Amino acid sequence: MPFVPPKKKLKKSDYEAELERLQIELVKMQEWIKQEGLKVVVVFEGRDAAGKGGVIKRITEKLNPRVCRIVALAKPTDRERTQWYFQRYVAHLPAEGEMVLFDRSWYNRAGVEHVMGFCSDGEYEEFLRSCPEFERMLKRSGIILLKYWFSVSDEEQEKRFKERINTPIKRWKFSPMDLESRSRWAAYSAAKDRMFAYTDTKQCPWWVVDADTKKKARINCISHLLSQIPYQDIEYPDIELPEVNKEGYIRVPEENQTFVPDLFNGD
Repeated sequence: MPFVPPKKKLKKSDYEAELERLQIELVKMQEWIKQEGLKVVVVFEGRDAAGKGGVIKRITEKLNPRVCRIVALAKPTDRERTQWYFQRYVAHLPAEGEMVLFDRSWYNRAGVEHVMGFCSDGEYEEFLRSCPEFERMLKRSGIILLKYWFSVSDEEQEKRFKERINTPIKRWKFSPMDLESRSRWAAYSAAKDRMFAYTDTKQCPWWVVDADTKKKARINCISHLLSQIPYQDIEYPDIELPEVNKEGYIRVPEENQTFVPDLFNGD
């Protein structure tokens, strides 16, 4: 058996330093995407409370929202239910120089819609057949497509749900659907396995992220994302700020304006 070095515990200071380094690289990648006119789609799926939102937040935190945007669609309207299933997702695909992060995606049909009975068996089977071809079409059109599945254990999910319930600033994250996902754990597991059997293809593979430790999941996922999109540093021209010309301008007296109250003393 080959030697496998033991995993090291990720210290908070190391995490923060590595996250800062990765976010600098994400900015470089963003500028390369913009310059080269790339079209990038990243799909984030997984169990409820698996940490998808936390990773997406760290990716976008320092990026330009005009280049990198998040798509998190609500449940379909009555009109959207009568459309071709992929239609409302196609409307959010990137143009040249853009990266789109899907916080849940067309894979809703293979997960929550199937398990909760929000779609028919025929619609579910058709999705499994057509999804690989849909993704191959995206790839042929020049889109870089990456798919991440966040895997979290039963015990860790329960811990995070309890934290959401008991923490005021996180309570909004907990929904009735979270209760259903707990009671139907086995059904969701079976649905995920079947989804992988159909859609984990050579052209568009699923990348599984071990998400039981949030900080490690963030670092691992962002590092992998950067490795999948070849990019180079952008050379910026030297910029010299011009002098401000205030000639002829008289500022309106401050007492004529309404300021937000300053709650602190000093500068």
